[in-house]
Amino acid sequence: MASSLPTLSRALPSSSSKPPSPLVPFRSPSLKITTSTSFLPTSISLSSRGASFAIPRATPASHGSGSDETLAKTTFHGLCFVLKDNIDTDQIIPADKATIFPSNQQERDEIASNALSGLPDSHTTRFVEPGEIKSKYSIIIAGENFGCGSSREHAPVCLGAAGAKAVVAQTYARIFFRNSVATGEVFPLESEVRVCDECTTGDTVTIELRDSGGLLTNHTTGKQYKLKAIGDAGPVIDAGGIFAYARKMGMIPSPSVA
Repeated sequence: MASSLPTLSRALPSSSSKPPSPLVPFRSPSLKITTSTSFLPTSISLSSRGASFAIPRATPASHGSGSDETLAKTTFHGLCFVLKDNIDTDQIIPADKATIFPSNQQERDEIASNALSGLPDSHTTRFVEPGEIKSKYSIIIAGENFGCGSSREHAPVCLGAAGAKAVVAQTYARIFFRNSVATGEVFPLESEVRVCDECTTGDTVTIELRDSGGLLTNHTTGKQYKLKAIGDAGPVIDAGGIFAYARKMGMIPSPSVA
C-alpha cells in the first residue's frame, strides 16, 4: 500500500560511516515540504482539488524565535521488551491485521492488540497479552535493521497505540524511521553499542533525551548506555507528528472548532 504520509527531506541518521547522501525531496499527494540544510521546513505547499497555496515557515507568536524547535528534556521509564536483528514490519504487525489504517479509537485499539504479534513462536513472551490492548512494556530494545520490510505506517502506529514510547535499536530501516517521525508515534533512537545483547525482557529502564544525545539506564543491571542524538526529527515526534508540528509552528492552520 502506497504511503500517504509526508516524509522527511534529508538523509536520516544512521550508524553507517558512509557520507550522507544528497538531499532528495520527498513527495506526498497533498503536502510538499521545502527545506534548506535542516529538516525544519522553510515552507509547506498544500494542494486540494486543483488549488494550491504555500504557507511560509513561522515561529509561534507566544515564544521566542526558534524556542519550539529544540527537543525539551524528555524522559521515558518502564519495562523493556528485547528483540534482536531484522525485525520486519510483518513481525511488528502482520499484513492481515493491517488492512485498514485506524481512524477511530476502536480501530486503534484493535491494531494495538496485534502489536508484535507476528514474532516467531520462539518468542514465548507476548508484547501484548491475549485479550489486552496495552502492553506493559513501554520501551523496545532491538538490534540491527529494525522495521525492515514494507512501507506500512501501521508498524510504528501499532507500537504507539499499544503504549510503546520509544524504540532503541542499533540501526533502523529507513522507511520505519521516517514513518515514526511522520506519525509521531514512537521515538526511534539509535544506540552506540549493541544494547539488545545486554538487556533482558522485563528489565526496568529509563531513557533521558537531550538535544546532544541520550542516556539509557538499565536499573536491573546497573549499566548505562549512550544514545545518539535524534537531531531535528526530535521536535517533530515530540509535537505528535509532521502535521501536528506544522500546526504548532503556524505553517498550516489548525482544524476549526464547530
